[in-house]
This record gives sequence, C-alpha cells and structure tokens, in this order.
Amino acid sequence: MADRNKGILLLLISALGFSMMGAFVKLSGDVPTTQKAFFRNIVAAAITLGFVLKHKERVFGKKENQKLLLSRSALGAVGIVLNFYAIDNLVLSDAEMLNKLSPFILIIFSAIFLKEHARKYQVISILIAFIGTLFIIQPEFSVDIIPYIVGVLGAVFAAGAYTMLRVLGNKEKHYTVVFYFSFFTTVLLLPFTIIFYEPMSLTQWIFLLLAGAFATVGQFGVTLAYKYAPASEISIFFYSTVVYSALLSVILFGQIPTLWSVLGYVIIFSASFYMFLKNNYAAKQEVKETVTSKTS
Repeated sequence: MADRNKGILLLLISALGFSMMGAFVKLSGDVPTTQKAFFRNIVAAAITLGFVLKHKERVFGKKENQKLLLSRSALGAVGIVLNFYAIDNLVLSDAEMLNKLSPFILIIFSAIFLKEHARKYQVISILIAFIGTLFIIQPEFSVDIIPYIVGVLGAVFAAGAYTMLRVLGNKEKHYTVVFYFSFFTTVLLLPFTIIFYEPMSLTQWIFLLLAGAFATVGQFGVTLAYKYAPASEISIFFYSTVVYSALLSVILFGQIPTLWSVLGYVIIFSASFYMFLKNNYAAKQEVKETVTSKTS
C-alpha cells in the first residue's frame, strides 16, 4: 500500500476513534463534564505512558520545552472540557463540526502569533467557514445558543493548542506530547472531579473508559497519518468525523441534524476542500520551482 493511502486509512480510523469517543461521552449520561474529561484523559495518560516507557523517552519531555508543553496542555485542557460540554448539549454532529473550525482559527493564530503570512485563499476559506457556522448555530438571543458558543470556544482553544504544537515541531516525540497533555489535564481536573463527583453505574464507567480508549486511538491515528503523508494532501479526510458522528447521532440518540445544520456542514466542508485543493496546488508549485532551480 502506498504511503499516501496508508495516511488516508489512518486518518479515517482516527476520525472514527474521535467520533466513538464523542458518542461514549454522550452515552455516559448525566455526569459532570469535568468528570467525563478526567476519565477520558486518565485512560489516555495510562496508555501513552506505556509507549513513552517502551521507547525509553523522557516522561515529561526536555527541560527547554516545558513552557511550550505546558501552554499546549493548558489550552488543550480547556478546549477538551468545552468540547465535551458541547457534545453533551448539542446534536453530536453539530458539536463535531464546530470543533472542526479549529484549522481555520489556526490560520488566524499562526498569522498573529507566528507571523505566518495568511494567503488570500485561506482568508476566503475562513470567511466561508464562518458563514457555515452561522447556519449551524442559527443565532438567537436565548440560552439555547450557549452550547454553540461553547463549542466554538472549544475550537478556539484547540487551535491555540495546535499553534503551540506548530512551535514545538519535532522537538519531542508524539507519544511524549500526548502523555504530557493527558497527564496535565488529569491532574488539573482531579480537584473538580473530587468536589463535583457524581456516583456512576458500571455502564457509565465502561462508557467513559471506552471514551478514553477511543480518544487515544484517534490521537495516535492522526499523528501516524501525518508521518505517511503531508497534512496538505490528506487532511480533508479527517472531516469524515462529521459523517460518522451524524450516523451515530441517528442510530444511538435518534437525533437528526436540521437541514440548516446540514447546509452548514456542506459550507464548512466546501471551505476546507477549497483550501485543501489550493494547498496541494501551492505545494506542487513549490516542488516544481525547487526542481527547476536545481537543474538550471
């Protein structure tokens, strides 16, 4: 199998992992959001610690990378709690699609904080994605809008975490970064889990442990996928999360997205697909220019 196809397959598996995580979080029922996030992360921390120890890496990374690892973890921790709140209070596919705004927000953050030039087609994609978001949210001045706002804020914090990852680059192994984030979030949420703890049935325990396991599958899947192929070539397949989540919404919860939401999905996906095509074209042009300069 070609590396590009391996990357696509891994990304599809990763998307399924994150969709199943969301479904199990929702299935766990009336449990505090912080408690759900705690169990999701403690499972991920336990699994990834095994990988760190197996490869004999530093458990908490290198000293010079601590600020970046802490910043990434803090932003990611807030993002995951907000995302879980959105999952609990929205149609699953709506929550997933709002979370998929993070790549567009990442472009804005990269331009502001990393001084990366935002290209014209990226700006156009961001504007189109924002319009799609309005179709999903269908803004009204009532409390019903709060979960949607929280979902968007979850994407903002996730984009902040990804910005830190961009700066971190390859300075740390991926399993070290995942463990650090999962461990940090577990410790951060422990006091809230103790204070607001709600007793859980055996079924709820199983659902949250499965949420953690599938989250780990999703995290490793996306990390490995980008080792086989550049994000610019395969990232569009990660939007299969929304398809999985829409199916799970109907099958498990009897929730059918509104036509306005579906239209919003199509608009945001179209914006992503447009950016995907433009990124591919730009990458090919860069390769062509490099080859030309070497042969001339």
